[in-house]
Amino acid sequence: MINKTITEVTDRIISRSKASREKYLSQAKAQFDVEVKRSGLHCGNLAHAFAGCGSHDKDALAENKLPNLGIVTAYNDMLSAHKTYENYPDMIRKYANKYNAVAQVAGGVPAMCDGVTQGQDGMELSLFSRDVIALSSAIALSHNMFDGVINLGICDKIVPGLTIGSLKFGHLPTIFIPGGPMETGISNEEKAKIRQDFAEGKIDRAALLKGESDSYHSPGTCTFYGTANSNQMLMEIMGLQLPGSSFVNPGTYLRELLNEEAIKVLVQLIRSKSFEATLANIVDEKTIVNAVIGLLATGGSTNHTIHLIAIARAAGIIINWEDFSELSKVIPLLTRIYPNGAADVNHFHAAGGMGFVIATLLENGLLHEDVYTILGKGLNRFRQEPKIKENRLIWVDGSNTSLNESILRPATNPFNKEGGIKMLHGNVGRAVIKTSAVSDDHLLIEAPAVVFDEQEDLIAAFKRDELNKDFIAVIPFQGPKQIGMPELHQLTPTLTILQKRGFKVALVTDGRMSGASGKVPAAIHLVPEAKDNGVIGKIQTGDLLRLDAVNGRLECLDETVLNRPQRHKDNSTVFGMGRELFFNIRNNVTSSEEGASFI
Repeated sequence: MINKTITEVTDRIISRSKASREKYLSQAKAQFDVEVKRSGLHCGNLAHAFAGCGSHDKDALAENKLPNLGIVTAYNDMLSAHKTYENYPDMIRKYANKYNAVAQVAGGVPAMCDGVTQGQDGMELSLFSRDVIALSSAIALSHNMFDGVINLGICDKIVPGLTIGSLKFGHLPTIFIPGGPMETGISNEEKAKIRQDFAEGKIDRAALLKGESDSYHSPGTCTFYGTANSNQMLMEIMGLQLPGSSFVNPGTYLRELLNEEAIKVLVQLIRSKSFEATLANIVDEKTIVNAVIGLLATGGSTNHTIHLIAIARAAGIIINWEDFSELSKVIPLLTRIYPNGAADVNHFHAAGGMGFVIATLLENGLLHEDVYTILGKGLNRFRQEPKIKENRLIWVDGSNTSLNESILRPATNPFNKEGGIKMLHGNVGRAVIKTSAVSDDHLLIEAPAVVFDEQEDLIAAFKRDELNKDFIAVIPFQGPKQIGMPELHQLTPTLTILQKRGFKVALVTDGRMSGASGKVPAAIHLVPEAKDNGVIGKIQTGDLLRLDAVNGRLECLDETVLNRPQRHKDNSTVFGMGRELFFNIRNNVTSSEEGASFI
């Protein structure tokens, strides 16, 4: 029997979303009921569309004989995770022909790397890139040439953007194909130590670069459990990519067999001619709740407290931070993956991976089983994992027990009885905090504020030895409406060093931290942001703050702060790295609590 709180939250979401969900589904069904689009195209339209195809595919498309699979790809060879997609279109076309279908690259979408732009001006475009990707994927699919969609995307804003764009073509069957994580390099603990040593001036830049290169060393997803790998968890628990496929390494025979199977499954979904097989039907209220549960149970990226809201709204479903907060109280934390532990996603996969996570949640009434997936009705199939037998792909039951309980545990013996993400409320506003890696003795911090307008200012103060004390760093004017809500990942090594020195430190900001934010308590995504006259813009250095992640409170203990004049910071002069192109977007974006969306 499903947990009572999960049922109540789900029912509330269904009720709250009734009008918008009905509107979305009626639009999707109206498009589904229209005859295959290519039959309505003029000859000139069709000739342009298949001019680059071989004779077999031309004949199939001209006569409307075979399904056409539209590939939306985020390939570029600057991102290690997306380098894996370089030869996928050729491979997909081959598999499509094998299963009596045709495949074309419908279009490409931008794919920026937060790892490259961390601490740089370009990071201010990172969050906005999600909606640009959604718009780009809509343009790619707008040619009315396709019977189904293949999404090739892995990393931070890319999978959410592809999902939002695809939901606007929700009448089509849709599948995601992952590329897999790179093999394990140096340990995450060694990587963290190298970064801290550099921050303290113990090693030079050459040694730092070598350490980073030894960690991020080959094609594939970065192996820590940040936003990219949280995306893969979400696509699997939402039933949008094959069971057990998220964390299979690139270049392996199993990866190749899974890619072929994905094309086979998509063609079968198209040939079923059933609305149940469409993306619009699969992504419903229960599926979205399952996604939130997966995020909480695995201690996933805080970025998804923004992205999941935007994804849900694209399907006519309205969720909010209160839903996350209530579910977090009943969803246990099942994993310890870096930065929440020493292990990486390869170790997690070997210990039982997604099949075990889904199985233990289902067995304990903590997940909706009665959902639609790319494999049909029911989530039980996602307890299975892929294997190779006599050079063929087979499916076997996943492990009933964790193979390493220091990494992965059952719901009956979790690392924590509550989820890895919590919500904070108080006179400063509402915020998100990732608690999965924060030790119990750091969950409550009461200390004076030290206000910085930029993360570089904090780092400079640290280098001047001005921060050897208890304090809560306050960094306003980082929200989506101010500068696009960049991640403040540069702060992690510095604050971690101060914490290790024995000082009580924390962070409060209306910006974001990395999806890999870890051991230092950080109240992030604060709303109202400073640009919206939020209290964070009134706090001054010396004000006593209280961050209480145990009871979910965030407060300034001197309430006179509420009567102070609001500080403002001009964002109209921002330029460089293309940021000036996004001025109107910054003025029209919603709050982080509403998904930080401009579409």
